[in-house]
Amino acid sequence: MRMGLAVDASCDLPQAFLQQHNIVVMPIAVKVDDETFLDERNPAEIQRFLDRQLGSRSHSAETEPCSVRQIENLFLERLVLEQDCVFCLTITATRSPIYDHVNRASFAILKSYREVRKQAGVPGPFMMRVIDTRNLFAAEGPATIEAARMIDADEPPAAIRERLLHVANNTYGYMLPRDLYYLRARAKKKNDRSVGLVSAMLGSALDIKPILQCHRGETGPAGKARGFEQGAQMLFDHAIQRVRAGLLVPAMCVSYGGDLAVLAQLPGYAELRAACAETGVMLTEAPMSITGMVNVGEGAVTLGFAAEEHEVRF
Repeated sequence: MRMGLAVDASCDLPQAFLQQHNIVVMPIAVKVDDETFLDERNPAEIQRFLDRQLGSRSHSAETEPCSVRQIENLFLERLVLEQDCVFCLTITATRSPIYDHVNRASFAILKSYREVRKQAGVPGPFMMRVIDTRNLFAAEGPATIEAARMIDADEPPAAIRERLLHVANNTYGYMLPRDLYYLRARAKKKNDRSVGLVSAMLGSALDIKPILQCHRGETGPAGKARGFEQGAQMLFDHAIQRVRAGLLVPAMCVSYGGDLAVLAQLPGYAELRAACAETGVMLTEAPMSITGMVNVGEGAVTLGFAAEEHEVRF
């Protein structure tokens, strides 16, 4: 059976990994003022966004994920011919309509694929499984990496689906923002009350940065630090502890909203790299998607891993 993977553009994994495993990216259109960027994890387009230095204007951006019809077309014109089973992994349904769009599209795809495959001379049935990763950005990575591993091992679709649901339920995602005012402005634009004006003012006045967590689709503060540098040290120290305690998927996924050379210089990151190398854990480093940057601001760090339930201490 030919099996494939599709993810949305907010999944922060390196382009080389996506290409190696032939992972299809469902694009997201991002419009900032009169400029439109097509977010499909193309490094050149991400660099174009960064080069434009849109800064504070990006909080007013409009994002438009793949519509139901666009997803139908992607599958019926391409994927139902190239694969026999496709796993679609999406950003958490609590923060984006993408999961709902893919689910709705799946009904039409599964209804129409037989005639498409017949006309192309492709025999046999087609299957499609939609998985909510229940997380964001870099933390969409562990489930995607596990899916690629199981597909390479030719595991049966039922076993892959069951495993991915388990990984998604046990993935912990973290985000360290640089600019709370930006985060608050973006939240206001989206009618999201999770970041209040008082916390933004307090954070900027005292240089306090929150460490935000996403787990099973729920997001909220997990800790705070005096400044971005200390926040990075705390976040990477926590990641090192989890690496040494053992992970459900031997992967630690990190993304940065800007030049990855900056990520490498943050306090604690060299130690995280060393811990992953010592324990045989894959460390993936990727630029944050354009979608991610307009939602949380440039210069933010996101991190994700899958682990057994544990107490989070910062």
